[in-house]
Amino acid sequence: MSALQQTALPATLLDVRGLRAYYGDAPALHGVDMRIEVGGKVALLGANGAGKTTMLRAICGLIRTQGEIAFAGQEIRGFATEDIVRLGIAHVPEGRGTFAELTVEENLRLGGIIHSDKTRTRQDIDRFLRYFPRLKERIRQQAGTLSGGEQQMLAISRALMLRPRLMLLDEPSFGLAPLMVLEIFHILKRINEEEGVSLLIVEQNARLALELADHGYLLETGRIVLHGSSAELKANEEVQRAYLGYSGSKARRPESTPG
Repeated sequence: MSALQQTALPATLLDVRGLRAYYGDAPALHGVDMRIEVGGKVALLGANGAGKTTMLRAICGLIRTQGEIAFAGQEIRGFATEDIVRLGIAHVPEGRGTFAELTVEENLRLGGIIHSDKTRTRQDIDRFLRYFPRLKERIRQQAGTLSGGEQQMLAISRALMLRPRLMLLDEPSFGLAPLMVLEIFHILKRINEEEGVSLLIVEQNARLALELADHGYLLETGRIVLHGSSAELKANEEVQRAYLGYSGSKARRPESTPG
């Protein structure tokens, strides 16, 4: 079993119930329910402004919330963000957020700063760079000189340095060439399978997200309006028409959730 996998986790890794989120006094999420299984891959779909990024921020404790957020059986709503990170939730925000003036290696070391074992940190760098041979070749290069795709790879590998159980990814394909996007999604699939890291992916490319994910949720104006297996969502006429660019004749509606 991978060192990132845990032996005593409940079947449900993340359990969100009745989640409401606010920017100031303005509500942005309205009673959202969501579950992610241990080792699961979940796609969160929706138009711009639907509340997808807000959902990730709410899980990480970055905005004011109400409701329940349980991680590995422990209620974490109200926890400080750094404590949520230490429990095993890593966030890869849109725009990557790498430190441009630091080298690839320095960025990775910062990612593992919460762990005190320097030998283990070095081993983690070598281990995770096997997913990103391009970064290994550029280990001494400043992050700001990398291509957009390489910076996204760096953001993902830096998140892995936290040794997470769950990785939240916000628009990992944004601004990248199609071939680079396919490469990154292939790597994410390997990370899920080989490291046991569960994934929650916010992604405008719905087709690609549903190819990777095993379950999906559709968010509209802060509410989950559809959810189901990836196969069910891909077969749904509404999803096909609005997010996949075509309309199927044998589509059926997956399970819907109230509110």
